[in-house]
Amino acid sequence: MNNSSLLSANSATHIKIVAVALVAGILVVGVGLAARHDLGTDVMVSGTPRLEAQGPIIRAGEPRVIAGEHRMIR
Repeated sequence: MNNSSLLSANSATHIKIVAVALVAGILVVGVGLAARHDLGTDVMVSGTPRLEAQGPIIRAGEPRVIAGEHRMIR
């Protein structure tokens, strides 16, 4: 049989493809969970983490029109 194409492959080839995709998905989820420092329990104990912005404050200036265009850009 010609198993080089998904359209002409037999059912055994389709099952192998699904199995490989399932194992790869489980590996990706496993690596993602292992890479996390906290698995959700530390957030409940320590509270919500706070993010603070640092650096200068940039404010929007006056609207400008670019030459040749009739759109207002802020």
